[in-house]
Amino acid sequence: TQKLGILVDLPFRKKAIGTKWVYRNKKDKKGVVVRNKERLVAQVHRQEEGIDYNEVFAPVARIEAIRIFLAFASYMGFIFYQMDVKSAFLYGTIDEEVYVT
Repeated sequence: TQKLGILVDLPFRKKAIGTKWVYRNKKDKKGVVVRNKERLVAQVHRQEEGIDYNEVFAPVARIEAIRIFLAFASYMGFIFYQMDVKSAFLYGTIDEEVYVT
């Protein structure tokens, strides 16, 4: 079971991350709405480096590195697989307290 959060008063000298509901209609090939989708997103673009956070990591490889890897793997006869890791950190743990509105 994941601990999603509890309602608390914002501590002194802490900033809360704003949130916003984003709504979208999923449509079929004819353009008819088949389902309404919504999600709650954090407005982290309003944070300032050094004040609201200290480090940022973007584990993204450059396209040149990917091409070199694939060329080498092909040359060596390696078998490789492609997978979607879009939600790799979705269930990760956070070691600090995070406050959202």
